Amino acid sequence: MATLRLFASAREAAGTARDTVPGTTVAEVLEHAVQRYGSGFAAVLGTCKVWVNGDEATLDRVVSDTDEVAILPPVSGGA
Repeated sequence: MATLRLFASAREAAGTARDTVPGTTVAEVLEHAVQRYGSGFAAVLGTCKVWVNGDEATLDRVVSDTDEVAILPPVSGGA
């Protein structure tokens, strides 16, 4: 089970910043996360980037128990 890290609006939608989620690919991890956290999380997920161990990842990327899958919503700001 990969470690799932959630940031900003993804964290708010899921109600947690970190969890352990089953799956052997990024797609499977995200499917389990959507089942666990619901439609609000699914809506946010559509705008997010996914990174595995600090590298941007595709949905077919294989993950293991030692991997960290990070969900990063778009960032805006300025000043």
